[in-house]
Amino acid sequence: MQTGEQPLVYALLGDIVASKTHHRRDELQGRVVEALAAVDERVPGVQPLEVTIGDEFQGAYGSLADAVRASLLIRLVLLPRVDARFGIGSGRVTVFDDTRRPLSQDGPAWWAAREAINHVHRHQQRSAHERAIRTWFVAGPSPEDRAGRSGADQFVNAHLLCRDALVPRDDDRAVALLRGWLLGRTQVDLAAEVGISQSAVSQRLGRMGALAIRDSFDLLAAGQS
Repeated sequence: MQTGEQPLVYALLGDIVASKTHHRRDELQGRVVEALAAVDERVPGVQPLEVTIGDEFQGAYGSLADAVRASLLIRLVLLPRVDARFGIGSGRVTVFDDTRRPLSQDGPAWWAAREAINHVHRHQQRSAHERAIRTWFVAGPSPEDRAGRSGADQFVNAHLLCRDALVPRDDDRAVALLRGWLLGRTQVDLAAEVGISQSAVSQRLGRMGALAIRDSFDLLAAGQS
């Protein structure tokens, strides 16, 4: 990415839930780096995903749909042993030094993403239902985002609330099925991988709300096009 002010982007900030409980910090860092690389291949951004400091990471996308999809895939690659949370913010960014890693940059998109992830952090201290929140979107103050400020962001966050609540967290098999299916693998392939019948895969995907996760994302993506 070149230096100077950039077009409207959707900045994604992420960090690891309860990262201090992971005693093998080197292994945790390695898992995060591998997850980010895998998702970069599936959902290329205008700024590649990269670890910044500690347990935080970031990337930027040309569309809200790509940022939303990337956040879900990162979670599914890391789960069930590691969970992550995210803030998505829209706006412009200014890159000061494109030779640095992470990039030296600033701008409303990153401010909005920080506001969004701080919102998630605050809800982690509340009820069990609110602790299920993992992703939030804040529209930035630029003219392109006025529609978001007028209410469209509320619909995006309604999708994110329901989506994140449906993601399985403690079931290896359920995570593998949802991840594989959302990545385009067939139910027959998934059945062979986990050792159950294709009909059992279909039933489990239905019970966990996988169809709703996919269909609601498709509607969101269509609305952004």
